[in-house]
Amino acid sequence: MARTSVKAAARGAVQEDKRARAALTKDGQRQLGAVSHDSFVNFAHKLGIGADNPTSFSTYGFNPITRNRILLEWIHRGSWLGGLAVDIVASDMTRRGVEFKTEIDPQDSDSIERAITAYNVWGSINETIQWGRLYGGSIAVALIDGQDPREPLRLNTVGPGAYKGMLVLDRWMVEPSLEDLVTDLGPNLGQPKYYRVTASAPALRGAVIHYSRVMVRHVGIKLPYQQALQEQLWGISVLERLYDRMVAFDSATTGAAQLVYKSFLRTLSVEGLRDVVSAGGKPLAGLTSYVDMMRRFQGIEGMTLIDSKDKYEQQSHSSFSGLSDVLVQFGQQLSGGLQIPLVRLFGQSPSGLNSSGESDLRTYYDGIRQKQQTDIFHGISLTYMLVARSKGIVLPDNFAVDFRSLRELDDSEKTTIAKDSTAVVMEAHDGGLIGRQTALKELRQASRITGVFTNITREMIEAADDTVAPPSPEGVTMPDGSVLPGPPNPQAQGLNDDQAGPQGAPAQMGQGGQRRVPLQQPLD
Repeated sequence: MARTSVKAAARGAVQEDKRARAALTKDGQRQLGAVSHDSFVNFAHKLGIGADNPTSFSTYGFNPITRNRILLEWIHRGSWLGGLAVDIVASDMTRRGVEFKTEIDPQDSDSIERAITAYNVWGSINETIQWGRLYGGSIAVALIDGQDPREPLRLNTVGPGAYKGMLVLDRWMVEPSLEDLVTDLGPNLGQPKYYRVTASAPALRGAVIHYSRVMVRHVGIKLPYQQALQEQLWGISVLERLYDRMVAFDSATTGAAQLVYKSFLRTLSVEGLRDVVSAGGKPLAGLTSYVDMMRRFQGIEGMTLIDSKDKYEQQSHSSFSGLSDVLVQFGQQLSGGLQIPLVRLFGQSPSGLNSSGESDLRTYYDGIRQKQQTDIFHGISLTYMLVARSKGIVLPDNFAVDFRSLRELDDSEKTTIAKDSTAVVMEAHDGGLIGRQTALKELRQASRITGVFTNITREMIEAADDTVAPPSPEGVTMPDGSVLPGPPNPQAQGLNDDQAGPQGAPAQMGQGGQRRVPLQQPLD
């Protein structure tokens, strides 16, 4: 797309938006009053087409606080709720990492993971998601030593020790090239082809970065195309949709705190107070000194000194019934708007019988996994490939990773999983399905979850015999004490050696009178 066409489209979108807002503002009551929000009509109660009722005049305004960078930073810095709205999702998307879905040498996988930790890859991605949610846009750029960032990234040109980590740049540190968009078919079609680093960036000032070197591009909340043009193809901050709800919540909590101070009131009735105030001068100064003296002596062990003609009263209002329900309702609105359950946002379990918040967390973790797959999966996979090539490790063609579950297992759950996985591996090994080497690999792979068999080394795996052993004639004893039957005894079945198949299994006759031997004796 040509430069002039893209910028003209952006200017046209801005003008169209201004005209729409002006139309809503100018004579808004007359225009909105004629709007039918749905087909329901009740003229007796002034509901429906052309009815003059309060709901007919309701609409939605335009409050683009995403462009107000200072306000967003104040909210994120000064409001704990605004900080959690931005940081929680970013933390949950990156705190558990990934696991290899492809069989890789344990020593190679450990080397890659150590490099990922050393270069703070997950910390950089976490920061990218944070600033994307706060500002509406952020990118993480792969730093490859000896390569021009303006040129496309070619994986096969990354040499040993070339990968140097990531550089996080928010939307205010880069200028996307609206005049030059990606034309190659793929997920980046229509996105900016280059990003020019501004002078406010901490590094690479003035450099031009090719889009292929952007590992993660996070845009906060995505916008329709016409609105995205106004934001230079970025998104909007997550705080923009929540701004009014956050103001309402903070107002309610602040008002509740003020009620605590006003729950205990003291009243002093002074004879001729109006005359003293009207006179001013020394009488008013004397009254002020009188009140100050009362406050000086008031305390836990103090006393209240008043004139015999004055009247002093104390009023206590300790009832705050219904206030907690109001605050909970405001909190639930924020929780619903952020799609973060109360147990994760406020550390508050839901009310009701047998309510622990486990189901809410499960739904929330499913949403996080979806965000991981759509927003950072491609960048994470490519980063692991870059790190592997930088370490001189050759990955298989079917290399793949998967995000670990966000749900933390307790000790009892880990023990149960360890027992079950160990029993399955033992059953397969003793049943002649896998060799000892494969069994050790499976136990080591399961150790990432269970924490058991973590001391299985590469040398132990290589030294193990991977020959599949025949099933034991006596059967297989499971950890729970049950015994799996072994192969049948041909003598017990009245068969001689010629009639018996391998491992004592009875031979079966196939076509042409030839014996057909089963490939594997059933385990049960």
